[in-house]
Amino acid sequence: MIEARRLHILRAVADHRTVTAAAAALYLTPSAVSQQLTALEQETGHRLVERSARGVRLTPAGEILLAHTNAVLAQLERAEAELAAYDAGSAGTVTLASFATGIGLVVAPALTRLAETAPGIRVRVQDAEGDASLPMVLDRQVDVAVAVEYRGAPGADDSRLTRVPLYAEPFDAVLPVGHRAADNERVPLADLAKDPWIGPFPGNPCHDVVVLACEQAGFQPVLEHTSDDFRAVVALASAGAGVALVPRSALRGMDMAGAVVRPVDGITPTRRVFAAVRRGAETHPLIAPVLGALGDAAE
Repeated sequence: MIEARRLHILRAVADHRTVTAAAAALYLTPSAVSQQLTALEQETGHRLVERSARGVRLTPAGEILLAHTNAVLAQLERAEAELAAYDAGSAGTVTLASFATGIGLVVAPALTRLAETAPGIRVRVQDAEGDASLPMVLDRQVDVAVAVEYRGAPGADDSRLTRVPLYAEPFDAVLPVGHRAADNERVPLADLAKDPWIGPFPGNPCHDVVVLACEQAGFQPVLEHTSDDFRAVVALASAGAGVALVPRSALRGMDMAGAVVRPVDGITPTRRVFAAVRRGAETHPLIAPVLGALGDAAE
């Protein structure tokens, strides 16, 4: 008989591509992960992984088992949800990972709402970039992720996750006060093609939004300065170091002395934010109220 915990290890190895990375995500040693994979191969009678200098990949038999793994683990999440409901699970802790502006925009208001509607639920919040929180959910490090669409993100049809759309947020152009386009009511991105740019590091979902918007405007931005902290991005723009695209909510309450903010003319760069949980966990009596409160806050 196949042990479910070994299926979880198989999925982690498939997601992370190396035994070492999967072990770190699961808080196990690499040798423990290797032992569990070997035991799983013995249980199934098939070779499931192939190791090379570049890491680990699944064999065809491993891919077949992985497809069933996603369904099995989702069903186990549903079983846990029903058992918790049976036990009237109205009190407990839910862990949630979100990027900083998402915490301010929807997570904090959701906590206020939950304090009134479900006082027995305690939510522990971790700050994590939009591309980091989804792996944390899949690796069971957190229960809920507030994440952002990005290149390579699991799609809405991913069998491992259930997603709840929250909001779409525009990016505005941030320019030095003396910039030639500072007096314009709206700024076409093509007019900024020759400017030095300030933006997030590659890998940050906002980096993808900025680069894609510039590509759609017909140019590749030259990122002279990089920071994942939008306060630093605005400070650099205020100092005349370059131009930037910043999510509108990140600009709230920020010192804009030395910079101006203008909407983008044409196709507006947008980041789409959603909540995600492991497939089957959306009905858990502790998690469902959290998802509902996030949705209400987003509205």
